[in-house]
Amino acid sequence: MPEYTSNSKRFCSVFKSPKKQEMYLYVDRKTDTNDLPEALLALFGEPGHVLDMVLTPDKKLARVDAQRVLDDIADKGFYLQMPPGKEDYLLDLYPAPKDSLHG
Repeated sequence: MPEYTSNSKRFCSVFKSPKKQEMYLYVDRKTDTNDLPEALLALFGEPGHVLDMVLTPDKKLARVDAQRVLDDIADKGFYLQMPPGKEDYLLDLYPAPKDSLHG
């Protein structure tokens, strides 16, 4: 895995998924999204451009470590940010009905 110094930076594009809320794809700005793996695009959908930014290892991102994004872009050509998990208390809003199968 490549190591980046604090001076390392990459010009990145960020795309959002039309299929899943809060799913984002980070790629090098020079990357043509048509060249991404077919399986990734099937899961992600047609990428919708959100923003371009200079990404450095010490940049603060909301839900992921910037170094991990840089490493994945260097290794795989992209970083896929999945939606956050649901909080436990939200999972019990609509509990399964109780019947002979579920107790």
